Amino acid sequence: MKPNDFDVVSMRTELHEIPELGFQEKKTSDYVAAKLTELGLKPIRNVGGTGVVAYIDGTEPGPTVMLRADMDALPFKIDGKDVCIHACGHDSHTAMGLATAARLVGNVKKGRVKLLFQPAEETLFGALKCIEDGVLDDVDYAFGAHVRPIQDIPDGTVCAAVRHTASTFCWVDIHGEVAHASRPHLGKSVAEAAVLATNAVNSLWVNPNKAWSAKVTTLDCRSTASNIIPDKGRMCLDIRAQDNATMDELLEKLKVAITNACACVGCTCEISFPGGVIPAAEYDEDLVTEVRETIKEVLGEKKLAKDCGGGGEDFHYFVQKKPSIHAAYIGVGTGVTPGLHNPTMTMNPESLRNGVEVLTKLVLDKVG
Repeated sequence: MKPNDFDVVSMRTELHEIPELGFQEKKTSDYVAAKLTELGLKPIRNVGGTGVVAYIDGTEPGPTVMLRADMDALPFKIDGKDVCIHACGHDSHTAMGLATAARLVGNVKKGRVKLLFQPAEETLFGALKCIEDGVLDDVDYAFGAHVRPIQDIPDGTVCAAVRHTASTFCWVDIHGEVAHASRPHLGKSVAEAAVLATNAVNSLWVNPNKAWSAKVTTLDCRSTASNIIPDKGRMCLDIRAQDNATMDELLEKLKVAITNACACVGCTCEISFPGGVIPAAEYDEDLVTEVRETIKEVLGEKKLAKDCGGGGEDFHYFVQKKPSIHAAYIGVGTGVTPGLHNPTMTMNPESLRNGVEVLTKLVLDKVG
């Protein structure tokens, strides 16, 4: 193994050139498996679809520590063409996972390290598919990391916890009754139902001490002609909440508000959540405290950033599905600009080295 073979910056550059959508990460998983094999490990393929797992075993009894890195990129349409771009930093996460693995080989004394290179985080189903394949069965600790934009933490710093919110989206299919616009009383207008439903959503009250939002992002109630009352309509809502209890309350109130608003004009509706509900972060706070101390020890106190939040992350399904897991998820400041999920996203790859240093120490503190 050459010294530069597992350089995090070099690997990130190579991975950036082979972006793939969720559950289609064949080149990426090939790359990961080849690197793991080069380390003398035995990669297990096709976990959760296109995921890769490998173990680094110690010689003494101890915990199983899972280090998870996601692999998929994002779809965009540029100049009329469908393209795939690593605009959320998952190439960086995979590179950090591999670079950390290289440092761990030969240094695990007790228990084992489980490396999970997860597919399809952006689809909202990647972690769930891996869980279905038993990836959590032997796990005691789970660590993850995500590059952060300049709006969250400064470049070159690391925070001990990314406080992701609960998030979901729902489709509302509204059913009415068609009629001529000169005789509206003979019909049931889905356009009016959608307006009432939107107003009902905007009138909801949830604890103001909690952060939450419910936004109508799509309204389609088009009729086939300007003088026809529309009988079919569709709405989409983006829904977020600071914690899982607030999300549960918000969803129940949304369902009642939308259903009753449609019923006011004689329409019915069907509300569906095709992406499921991504849980909010629920960390082992004692472990998060340990992470803060590790960051200060490894990088110095000035490199410790405050916890940040924003967005959703399917990493949190791990704790939801197996509450006994001790989980922590760090944010690695890499100067991402103008922001995540932007096709012109740029970052400072050199700052990924901080993430590798911290992840390595976190894992070795449990198994070294």
